[in-house]
Amino acid sequence: MKLEDITIFEDKNLLVINKPAGLVVHADGRTKEETLSDLILRKYPKMKDVGEPALYKKLKIKNEKLEDTIESEIEIIPRPGIVHRLDRETSGVLLVAKTQKMFEHLKLQFQTHTIKKIYHAFVYGWPTKDEGEIVASIARSRKDFRLWSAQRGKKGKEREAVTLYKVLKRFGDDGSETPIIDHRFSFLELSPQTGRTHQIRVHLKYLNHPVVSDTLYAPRRPQALGFKRQALHAFHLECTLLNGKIASFEAPYPEDFSSAVKRFS
Repeated sequence: MKLEDITIFEDKNLLVINKPAGLVVHADGRTKEETLSDLILRKYPKMKDVGEPALYKKLKIKNEKLEDTIESEIEIIPRPGIVHRLDRETSGVLLVAKTQKMFEHLKLQFQTHTIKKIYHAFVYGWPTKDEGEIVASIARSRKDFRLWSAQRGKKGKEREAVTLYKVLKRFGDDGSETPIIDHRFSFLELSPQTGRTHQIRVHLKYLNHPVVSDTLYAPRRPQALGFKRQALHAFHLECTLLNGKIASFEAPYPEDFSSAVKRFS
């Protein structure tokens, strides 16, 4: 994969990517596969010092019998211009700063929640309301360290999280408008007002309408609608450029999303 193949927009300060599902944004100390950061550095090696690197603890074992002390060392992983992330299986628009000035400019907008983000998702079931606001704090799950939760039984520090949603269409798995409950799906527009890890996926589970084919937050639900990954796409994003102008970017649907939208629209 080449960076130019997934680039939506580029100027001297900003790079806008349509991230494909399956591509990791940056390494985490365990990831061996090629990441978006690798693609960026391959084309722009001078961007290595733009942004803030990630720090991960790396275990070092002195011998195979574990008789000696296990030492921990810090691994520094570059994140060239990466100011926000999308989950591995989430597709869509992602901003990359090409200069430190642009990185700090975008970082402040994310911190103050002034960047407008719109996601599209297919979910299981039919929400009761056509639109609404999900207000539920998020913290670590007690059941699984990989999960975040808005349910009871969270652990650790709770962070405020707000997501707006609107039902764009309700349908059955055969496209009908009056299917039985187990075969109902909805197509949603979602706008996170805060930026918590897995926020949309966690909030939709909290609403009891998790994202279709989300194996982490809906592991017992069957994969559906042709999706082999979570049916979540970062569709639209608005930010302020260095010159003060508002810029809007949209990421075209990937094939699985496009097929589902056409089939049920």
